[in-house]
Amino acid sequence: MKNVYSAKDIDELHRGGGLGNIPSDAILTPSARDRMNDLGVARAKRNGSPAKGGDTDGGIDQSVRASSPKADLERLFNCPAVHELKEQICEVGRRLWQRAYVDGNGGNLSIRLTEDVVLCTPTLVSKGFMKPEDLCLVDLDGNQLAGVKKRTSEILMHLSIMKAQPKARAVSHAHPPYSTGFAVAGVTPPTCMIPEIEVFIGRVPIAPYETPGTPEMGRKVAELVGEHNTVLMENHGVVSWSHSIEDAYFKMEIIEAYCRTVIVTTQLGVQPKQFSPKHLQDLLNIKKTLGVPDPRFGLKECELCDNDEWRPGVSCAVPATGGNANSTPTDPQAETVVQAVTAEIMSRLKG
Repeated sequence: MKNVYSAKDIDELHRGGGLGNIPSDAILTPSARDRMNDLGVARAKRNGSPAKGGDTDGGIDQSVRASSPKADLERLFNCPAVHELKEQICEVGRRLWQRAYVDGNGGNLSIRLTEDVVLCTPTLVSKGFMKPEDLCLVDLDGNQLAGVKKRTSEILMHLSIMKAQPKARAVSHAHPPYSTGFAVAGVTPPTCMIPEIEVFIGRVPIAPYETPGTPEMGRKVAELVGEHNTVLMENHGVVSWSHSIEDAYFKMEIIEAYCRTVIVTTQLGVQPKQFSPKHLQDLLNIKKTLGVPDPRFGLKECELCDNDEWRPGVSCAVPATGGNANSTPTDPQAETVVQAVTAEIMSRLKG
């Protein structure tokens, strides 16, 4: 076992659910301690019991693991701090439903409680009408640990994100229509148009389609969350992650409002205006201070506002000067056929 642990070591252990294996006498570098604080994970004693003075995170017992006795898991699942998180999930579910980001029983939400225990929404329940008692507890492999109703079928995607991105404490998945439209069209939303999305999200990639609920879908999305906090899922919807379920939901609002604005802009019959690469660089500098990932960090200004693949799908038709706005373009060959058929009909009528 290592004696000195860096932030990189903490991230690797967190992905694999092995933070509880750090010995009590191990040395943590300052960056490693900061990472532990960021993750909200308390350092444990060698025997697996919680360390004194640091056994809870917001009232949640961080010593509880998926392998803990059933009684400990039920205690965690029903404690006041987790009940508050259940209420938050239900509130976010109502917002998703009220804004028509989900329909039927679509969409799902999750929060990582401890190193390998996750709270999530149930399957076949409308997000607009969930109750705290409907929620479920699962481990990092998707096995249900507590809860009366069955866990969401898409939890594997959430868990893949949490394993790949140590900062992902909460995940939100929904089907907001404008951004999902981009996902169905396979079109990456353009950049350098509105500051808010650049600071809080950035360029939004598209994960290739896989059947919902399968490990393959989770892997496709997880490949992108190292540098992106919001991902479009081809022919499916949107998924976002953050340090809290409310902030993950905020990203859903931001991407949907942005995609709606872009679509409206393309209908105005003019070339959309973009701000300059220099202005984008200013926004990226702000983004760095917030700790939000972005693959464009370090790029040259000439590489920043690259929208070569962006092609607006709708534009206003403007008639040529002197033309009749109500006229319809004709095909000469088709016109000849129409004239011949008309002449033949008239000839037979005369006969």
